[in-house]
Amino acid sequence: MLAFRLARRELRTGVRGLWIVLLCLALGVAVIAAVGTLRAATDRGLAQDGRRILGGDIEVESGSQPLPDTLRAWFRARGAALSDVVQMRSMLVAPSGERQLVELKAVDGAWPLVGEVGINGVPTRGIASPVAAPVAATDRAPAAAASPPLYAEQVVLDRLRLRPGDTVRLGSASFTVAGALTAEPDRVASPLILGPRVLIPAAALPATGLIVPGSMVQYALRATLPAPDTAAGTLAELRREFPGQGWRLRQPRDAAPGVSRFIDRTSLFMTLVGLTSLLVGGIGVANGVRAWLDARARTIATLRCLGASSALVFAVCLIQVLALALCGILVGVVFGAALPFLLTAWLAGVLPVPPVAGVYPAPLLLATAYGLLTALAFSLWPLGRAARIPGAALFRDALAPSRTRPSRPLLLANAGVGLALVALTVATATDRQFALWFCTAALGTLVLFRLGSSAVMLAARAGVLAGSPAARLGFANLHRPGSTAPMMLVSVGLGLSTLAAVALIEGNVQHEIRDQLPADAPSFFFVDIQDSQLPRFESLVRAQPGVEDLRQVPSMRARIVAVNGVPADQVNATPETRWALRGDRGLTYAAAQPAGTRLVAGSWWPADYDGPPLVSFDAGLARGWGIGIGDAIRVNVLGRDIDLRIASLRDIAWQTLSLNFTLVASPGLLQRAPHGHIATVRVAGPDQGNLLRVVTDALPNVTGIRVEDVLAAVAALLNQVAVALTATGSVTLVAGILVLVGAVAAGQRRRTQEAVILKALGATRRQIRTAWMVEFGSLGVAAGVIAALVGTLASYAVTHYLMHIDFVFLPGTLAATLLTSLAMMLGFGYAGTAAALRAKAAPMLRNE
Repeated sequence: MLAFRLARRELRTGVRGLWIVLLCLALGVAVIAAVGTLRAATDRGLAQDGRRILGGDIEVESGSQPLPDTLRAWFRARGAALSDVVQMRSMLVAPSGERQLVELKAVDGAWPLVGEVGINGVPTRGIASPVAAPVAATDRAPAAAASPPLYAEQVVLDRLRLRPGDTVRLGSASFTVAGALTAEPDRVASPLILGPRVLIPAAALPATGLIVPGSMVQYALRATLPAPDTAAGTLAELRREFPGQGWRLRQPRDAAPGVSRFIDRTSLFMTLVGLTSLLVGGIGVANGVRAWLDARARTIATLRCLGASSALVFAVCLIQVLALALCGILVGVVFGAALPFLLTAWLAGVLPVPPVAGVYPAPLLLATAYGLLTALAFSLWPLGRAARIPGAALFRDALAPSRTRPSRPLLLANAGVGLALVALTVATATDRQFALWFCTAALGTLVLFRLGSSAVMLAARAGVLAGSPAARLGFANLHRPGSTAPMMLVSVGLGLSTLAAVALIEGNVQHEIRDQLPADAPSFFFVDIQDSQLPRFESLVRAQPGVEDLRQVPSMRARIVAVNGVPADQVNATPETRWALRGDRGLTYAAAQPAGTRLVAGSWWPADYDGPPLVSFDAGLARGWGIGIGDAIRVNVLGRDIDLRIASLRDIAWQTLSLNFTLVASPGLLQRAPHGHIATVRVAGPDQGNLLRVVTDALPNVTGIRVEDVLAAVAALLNQVAVALTATGSVTLVAGILVLVGAVAAGQRRRTQEAVILKALGATRRQIRTAWMVEFGSLGVAAGVIAALVGTLASYAVTHYLMHIDFVFLPGTLAATLLTSLAMMLGFGYAGTAAALRAKAAPMLRNE
């Protein structure tokens, strides 16, 4: 109670000196609380809108094979309402002859089973009809009444300059533009890489001629049940009734697994950024507590001389620090909880699923725990040390620091708090292994910066950095008693390390996708070319001017249903390779080893091989699945399961944009199956548009994908991601700036005293300013160099081990990091110097 009374009385006089503790904790806690709240709100949105996103209570997706009528009869016998949906890509041709690659969706009259579709901004229950819907009166003549309707996103209408009533072509069929598609209930927001959405009635799809053997098409059946909560039991019964079909079965909780993975990874990254900010803020806590203790040295020394025990002094100081820390944590929690509310309108258009605003206690309590553990981890040491210094020694601790350390129990408690912080980080992360590596890297980075600061101080003490008298004075400040050099170096360096790593990762990804594009990369991919169309396709292409290269291979759609007898959904695959077990994969066959193929294991089959099917498989996927030569992969092709034995593993260079396939099988059985072809064509830029028009006019079912457009869309998406990552990573730098400001403010009184004494001894303002600029400039260079090293190592680890792309050293990015560090240090150093030089000498000398 005595400790509480003393602490309360001192707090009434103000908390000057501890404001940096409050701000540092508030910033880090706010980031973690906001991320956690946003994730919980998005999860709630997924849970509440699962039926709408899925399009029903159950979805059965079969890839490129139509679903049997027996399945529909099975559902109807249980009272389910059904809707069939077919999705694929195609070319939409305007009356002007311009064309656009689109994501085509054909729906029946029952669609949507859940929710409403938006046409011209007006909600409606459905759009499917075999005849054209009424269109608004325009100055153009309406199309024939028998032409089925087509609804397209506004971006399609704008690009092709279409208006309601215009006639457009899909494949071999004509459609009437009936309106703009403004809302699609069963579509999760996602970046449009290959094309915007176009909607047509399912009854009109056969007339397009787009559905041919080997087409890249996806069939799905949605069902709503009389009792929606029985979906799980119905799915289990469905699996028993139709075993081994290779279908993808989903219920509302699985409506958007890709979105869930995206949210998990994004929240993990942002939470770790928040933790990095808290670590930097922890440095600020330690620095703020130390400066506050220096300012209170006389009070503490007086208490010790009057008989106060070290435990009492420690308790008084700890109560005050925790009171301020809790205030900072409360500010951070309130701001973090309110941020999603403030950004609801903006976030609804950015996130894949609109978040459900609300107060979510779990993430707020987690953020509070992070903040409290950080405050304790970084304040116990300076508090414990100050409490054990004898009263007389405290009076001279600023000039002759005591080597006193906290007591052993306090050291153990400090270590326990640190371990608890690591355990909390790992236990609450969606990827615990990654979180553990983060904690290890964070500790290593702190140690590296501390060693770097020690090296700078030793070099300054040894006279290695000697120069003019002013420079020698600046270097002496680096190793003087009570120097804040280590604190400033670590705080600024951590923030710069984060930004350097983010910039290097973004630069490497851009280099991999855009700058690494080979000179002989194709201009177009043409898909869904039929066997009977191949000769005509080749003659059309070769007859066009500017065509430099044409390559084609057989192509069919296959779904991996089992690996070594284990169902695909149960394969123990690494997270970065699990994508290949979902959906259809491209499959081709070849008698001879294709040019440019690099085998890393096994051998190619003989050219005249006619035995059981073999396959050459992607070596990266094989590592992720734990399989190798001789293992079996079961694929479903045209509704038939085929076992492929692995004969070789290939290292696939996807960045070449050539005709690469995950699965290359031996001829024989597959050669005799119905299939199409896929081709790449390289053509000079001015002739690309003419080639696309000629091919798609003559062969309406063939879809041409312009590689340049896809890469531009990917680059634009990456730029958006880069901006978001940089903005998020800047939070760490803001925390570092707060710590730097606190460190400069904490030493301001001492610098003012030094300036007054030096001026009294005859030093000029220029000499004093030069000395301090040398001190801050040295720290800026050291922080920049170490941050560049840490950022390079972190970006290499992410690009090489997580993204599996080649790392490219980017000296320009690292130079920017070094210059930023130097500019920050010199800027804040100059501000502190100017304030110190303005102090009047006479009043301060009289007071001393």
